[in-house]
Amino acid sequence: MRLGINDNLGHKNPEEWIALIRKYRVRAAVAPMTKDEPEELKREYLRLAEEEDIIIGEVGIWKNVMASDEAERKAAVAYAKEQLAFADEIGARCCVNVSGAAGEVWDGYYEENYSQETYEKIIDTTRDIIDSVKPRRTFFTLEPMYWMHPDSPDDYLKMLKDIDRESFAVHMDYANMITSFSRYHHCDAFIRECFHKLGPYVKSVHAKDVVFEQRPTVCIREALPGTGKVNFKQVMQLADEIDRDMPVFAEHLSSLEEYEKALRYLQSL
Repeated sequence: MRLGINDNLGHKNPEEWIALIRKYRVRAAVAPMTKDEPEELKREYLRLAEEEDIIIGEVGIWKNVMASDEAERKAAVAYAKEQLAFADEIGARCCVNVSGAAGEVWDGYYEENYSQETYEKIIDTTRDIIDSVKPRRTFFTLEPMYWMHPDSPDDYLKMLKDIDRESFAVHMDYANMITSFSRYHHCDAFIRECFHKLGPYVKSVHAKDVVFEQRPTVCIREALPGTGKVNFKQVMQLADEIDRDMPVFAEHLSSLEEYEKALRYLQSL
């Protein structure tokens, strides 16, 4: 497996980017450039990545292809296709989005998120994105989320079957599926279940820790790796069993100093 940072690192050019990659001693990265960059600049980023043996693990979309506003939805689908084509162009491991929320907030909870109509629209939209681009070097993936499909390994397996496209794969964010005290309490077993059921399809992993806060209701939040419940030695072993080059990204931290702290902890394991 290869550790990485799911952040753009604040770089302004390829030289700054590769200097930060060396500083943090990572071997995977999210796309360091955008689809709209000049071709010569894209090539320079890719040249440096190849020279330093850095895998480009992810290209993000993060648009709501299930938006209730039809104009917003169409624009999001068009952008998703552009990003998938870009991921294929640069040979990223995967292009990732959430399935989408049936409302105004792109990652929000709405009862309609779990309607049969929304599920069928997710299946049709995902097929449309993949079929329009026909990627050959990358995969389209959905990040599991707390309150939309897919929210469990079995839900993801069902979607893999229903979407039925070779270019549809899995983005592994086990933390986003730890949505109950039972899953939190049996964290090691649940993470093993995620990897064992979805392992053959996994293209990228988010390495996030979780903490349970004792309140009158269940509250589980993300935390700095090494400060919560997750057994990261197990996570890295499971990722490595699937693919020795699996990108495993620290993410959602507040500063490069926090990322460095997380990486040093993960590297120590």
